[in-house]
Amino acid sequence: MRRQTATSGVNPAGSSRVLRLDPLSLPVSFDAQDARADNGVRRVELHRERVVLRRAVHGMRMAINLRVSDFRGIALRGIDDAQMLVLAHRDPSLNIPLCVSSDRDEIASAWQIWSDIFALPQLEESPFEPAPRRRRRNAIRARRPKFLVRRRGGGPLDATRVHRDEREIIARN
Repeated sequence: MRRQTATSGVNPAGSSRVLRLDPLSLPVSFDAQDARADNGVRRVELHRERVVLRRAVHGMRMAINLRVSDFRGIALRGIDDAQMLVLAHRDPSLNIPLCVSSDRDEIASAWQIWSDIFALPQLEESPFEPAPRRRRRNAIRARRPKFLVRRRGGGPLDATRVHRDEREIIARN
């Protein structure tokens, strides 16, 4: 496994230099910006089949392990005077930057290579909303069988009825 070093083209988070990850030398590990994480940095480990995001939030360290097939595709985003390739997820906070450059030919070739390596579609920049929240199952259904939910609740028992000051009718033989 090859390690990415400061001289191999991977820049630290917050750097204004160009970010270029080599898709042919996976697995790769690098730091990326994360607004929610402590110090604004998260560690990304990128493999052919999976992605591991490591970050600390309020002192609690966590690792998020995602399959590459869980991502929507490789998206092309425009930023100021450059373009950026992103491994796009339904949750925008899980997007992973792959390449930032102002050279259109370089971006186009990298876009095709990343798409082929991960077997994901190439996505154009578009306003995307996160997927709607899935409905959860009804809490009561989990506790009672279906036919009991349909049934009417029972009323008070006959033994609890008290009749006062009435004439009692008794049938004798």
